[in-house]
Amino acid sequence: MSTHSDPKLAMRPMLPQDVPLLAEIFRASIEELTAEDYSEAQQAAWMAAADDEAAFGKRLGAGLTLVATVAGAPVGFVMLKGTETLDLLYVHPGAARHGIATMLCDAIEQLAKARGAAKLTVDSSDTAEPFFRRRGFEAQQRNTVVVADEWLGNTTMRKTLAGAERPDA
Repeated sequence: MSTHSDPKLAMRPMLPQDVPLLAEIFRASIEELTAEDYSEAQQAAWMAAADDEAAFGKRLGAGLTLVATVAGAPVGFVMLKGTETLDLLYVHPGAARHGIATMLCDAIEQLAKARGAAKLTVDSSDTAEPFFRRRGFEAQQRNTVVVADEWLGNTTMRKTLAGAERPDA
């Protein structure tokens, strides 16, 4: 048995008391994992979305937000907005590259299919684009978003869900 495996990895729905820690995960993930793709000013503008924790919590509550935990402590989260949009996939840098994002995305894909979705879309950061490509998402269009007077690039990506009942729209 590997000493690197952690049998305490779990997932659950977001609870209201999670919001402050999820805001911390959001900011840490942006600050530490996106530096090769975004400037410090772009990162600061992006991270500011969590400065108002009440508004951030409201955003998280607008969809189905799942929280990944290790030994009961939140280490990442993702949201399914509507039935076909994967949003807000963030993993704490200290837990990155340990399968947490994969576990969260697998769950969102299954939930989207259960809700009748034939496809899943995501507006991926440049940092996350290779991860989504490996999962079968294909780039649809390049976007430029203005956040707090900073221009941030992202890519709308789409994946057809296996076993989907409806034709891809």
